[in-house]
Amino acid sequence: MGAPQPFTSTADIGHWIAGARSVGAAGAGGRTQTVWNPATGQAARRVLLGSEADVTAAVAAAKAAQPAWADTPPIRRARVINAFLALLNQHRDEIAAMITAEHGKVFTDAQGEVMRGIDIVEFACGIPQLLKGDYTDQVSTGIDNWTLRQPLGVVAGITPFNFPCMVPCWMFPVALACGNAFILKPSERDPSPALFMAELLKRAGLPDGLFSVVQGDKVVVDALLTHPDVKAVSFVGSTPIAQYIYETGAHHGKRVQALGGAKNHMVVMPDADLDQAVDALIGAGYGSAGERCMAISVAVLVGDVGDRIVPMLAERAKALKVKNGMELDAEMGPIVTREARDRIEGYIALGVQEGATLVVDGRGCQVPGHEGGFFTGGTLFDHVTPAMRIYKEEIFGPVLACVRAKDFAEAVQLINDHEFGNGVSCFTSDGGVAREFARRIQVGMVGINVPIPVPMAWHGFGGWKRSLFGDMHAYGEEGVRFYTKQKSVMQRWPDSIGKGAEFAMPVAK
Repeated sequence: MGAPQPFTSTADIGHWIAGARSVGAAGAGGRTQTVWNPATGQAARRVLLGSEADVTAAVAAAKAAQPAWADTPPIRRARVINAFLALLNQHRDEIAAMITAEHGKVFTDAQGEVMRGIDIVEFACGIPQLLKGDYTDQVSTGIDNWTLRQPLGVVAGITPFNFPCMVPCWMFPVALACGNAFILKPSERDPSPALFMAELLKRAGLPDGLFSVVQGDKVVVDALLTHPDVKAVSFVGSTPIAQYIYETGAHHGKRVQALGGAKNHMVVMPDADLDQAVDALIGAGYGSAGERCMAISVAVLVGDVGDRIVPMLAERAKALKVKNGMELDAEMGPIVTREARDRIEGYIALGVQEGATLVVDGRGCQVPGHEGGFFTGGTLFDHVTPAMRIYKEEIFGPVLACVRAKDFAEAVQLINDHEFGNGVSCFTSDGGVAREFARRIQVGMVGINVPIPVPMAWHGFGGWKRSLFGDMHAYGEEGVRFYTKQKSVMQRWPDSIGKGAEFAMPVAK
């Protein structure tokens, strides 16, 4: 593979409304925010921050376009999604370069993100099968009963900085395939991929108005949550914001799925293959600089495994190749912003104050030629306890905390007691332990000897407890249910209708 081409555009990033780029109601002189290159620490471009008027314009365009799209046969909608799939495959490295330029994750990881988004688009191409209803002949004399699923109308997605391609793809391909119009509010930290995907959708033949991008901050979020014509909102982000999105959206009568924070544990049993466990912890703990909702941030070391594995983890953490993510041998890139880096390093200082053993300190990381970049190295703590904030709170950075547990039961209880229940993993060679772990653990996504158990496109993504607000997980058949409403139809014809009014509850006859 040759050196990838970096994304170097300095043009302002605006909105996409009614099938075209837009500078919004305020024009080019409106509110803006700097988009940084985290590898250099330099301002790269600006993003225009939308207003309530921009949301109103996007919703109006969506509402006008959606009825005809809903009436379009699902197979024809699937063909548009399939054309978009082909364009995504054609331009996936361009999108990956945008992600690396604005988020900082290494290019190969960004490529993987785009591919996981592509998986969902492929799934959405099967919408004719997924929208099939049920039919019962002769539920009562002369009466048939069937169900169908119909689109909600105008729906919206509010997505995080850490997966600017994949997480939107959890939402809009399924929503559009089901016959809805979709408004995306991406993160203002890395806004370019959303606008590029909007252009690809237009090239794929999606009618204007059905997909809009409104860049912005809380002003745009609140406008979407309160607009009466937005019927559903999907969100991925931190737990406090997820709870706010859920409560505000529900208060305004919307269907909401809000995926929140995580503190993902990985249990290492004494019989585990330690080399495999170390590989898993290093990749899942430090990949994407720990800025993943499925990152492993806690290693639960059972029995005597801690004394054996911590020195191995320390050696690997110290040897991490921290570089500009566009360098193909980079294992970890920078943190997304200076503020995020400072917050992460503040947690490292807090962990020392709380009494955890700082085995590897990633603070003060300098990358030659990128001295202004927002870099921090991999950090490893040992002897962390459940009372410490570095254990309880989501750090969202390359900080791995090791907790000791005397046995399997204590490890399970430790995880079940945590407020988050997003993802978890157990490394063991014992099938009985593996089965019991999968059954007893109070977490939505479970890996057995798999460190990051992100479900495939047809299974659906979601956690438990304070990691998910709402009843339905993202994508898969859960996504189809979320973006549609069921209608039940009972039918009979005049020649089978008896004479006279019926005042009792109908029953099968």
